[in-house]
Amino acid sequence: MTDRANKLPVPAPSDLPQLPFLGCGYLGATYAVCFAELGCQVLGVDTDATRIAKLAQGQLPFHEPELDSLLESNLHSGRLRFTTDYRSAADFGDVHFVCVGTPQRPGTDDADLSYVDAAVRELAHHPSKPALIVGKSTVSVGTAARLARLVEETVPPGVRAEVAWSPEFLQEGRAVEDVLRPHRIVFGVDGEWAETMLRAAHARLLELAEVEGREVPVVVTDLPTAELTKVAANAFLATKVSFINAVAEVCEATGADIAHLTRGISLDPRIGGHFLKAGLGFGGGCLPKDIRAFRTRAEQVGAGPALRFLGEVDEINERRRARVLELAVQLLAGRDAAARATAGRPLMGARICVWGSTFKPDSDDVRDSPALDVVGRLLGAGAEVTVYDPRGMENARREVPQALYATSADEAVTGADLLCVLTEWQEFCSADPARVARLVAGCRVVDGRNCLDATRWLGAGWEYRGMGRLSAARPP
Repeated sequence: MTDRANKLPVPAPSDLPQLPFLGCGYLGATYAVCFAELGCQVLGVDTDATRIAKLAQGQLPFHEPELDSLLESNLHSGRLRFTTDYRSAADFGDVHFVCVGTPQRPGTDDADLSYVDAAVRELAHHPSKPALIVGKSTVSVGTAARLARLVEETVPPGVRAEVAWSPEFLQEGRAVEDVLRPHRIVFGVDGEWAETMLRAAHARLLELAEVEGREVPVVVTDLPTAELTKVAANAFLATKVSFINAVAEVCEATGADIAHLTRGISLDPRIGGHFLKAGLGFGGGCLPKDIRAFRTRAEQVGAGPALRFLGEVDEINERRRARVLELAVQLLAGRDAAARATAGRPLMGARICVWGSTFKPDSDDVRDSPALDVVGRLLGAGAEVTVYDPRGMENARREVPQALYATSADEAVTGADLLCVLTEWQEFCSADPARVARLVAGCRVVDGRNCLDATRWLGAGWEYRGMGRLSAARPP
């Protein structure tokens, strides 16, 4: 059933199914708002009453470009509502999307599926009409089959309820576009009824693609393949990032320049340049925990050796964070070196400015943020660290309260002995190095994302260190 043509009929607008989205964190709220924007009747459901109250008032609990205005307009249209009541969701909905979190389970590398289980179990108690329960959360393979058995045992007698899986492929910072104009849609189903219902739920999205002259491939497959498609995609992207960062380590040892090397290999159409950018590595709420859970699940099903390399992918990623600390120590080596060595804290007394706290630009997400990890390492080495981020300040302050926080990039960098650029916000990439030089105590910069124009910064008198780059780097 793979990559089957769109041969089933698209329903008339009056026949579109009603869509509850269970879980209104980043994933669920984004999907709920965007499907309402497509013209569907949508109900957002969450057990967090405070979150639901804010969403119902048009307030997003996170930052995502364009989503706030879409939330407001679709609340006003009446197509989008929010509730904490699962019974109301069961009465309202035809196709229920499960969008709750699957964080890493404390003390293990496995995924915590308790939120998924709880959402499905609660919904399964209440349906009075046919219900398709569709997982979007990232889960370990085998979860959908297990939940299908749970639903079969729980639903009221005589009520048809099935489980399907349709994984999400959102990129924070461009999630609205990823929902409305996806590169592909995956349906993991056990039969034609589930496929028909999923196509009906996505009818408006497919109509939009047709109007705009785009093709959206629909991959129809079984449940375990759909589950694996998501984690395999994330594992591949993480591997690409760690591969180029591993090569950056070799560049640093040999005097080569990773920026020129990357351009040299990315021009090969078999390789391409996407996700091949050396720097501080990946973070966020998906890639780190997903590759660990994928590897753990492979071990559980007897395929552990197949994904053993993901352990090294993870380790390479961690090493790049440590490398920023090494570069900071190198650049500040001449400042009271004896006193710092005696204290065992090589950056004691250094004033360091960090530009960036989120794991990527255009987001306020600091989950497993490489930037914040580095802030912690710098603090541990004795530095006084001042952080500025355009969107992530509140979340960063909660995670690392020991740091100082500025209200602007200029305020953060004033009087600093060292600048570390750790998230590639455009504000930082386009900063004038000559102007910044007039604010600092010492013209030293660690470009943790290789996002600065190294030649320009060197020309303005800065000591520059990139990730896998020569200090006298030329633009590629």
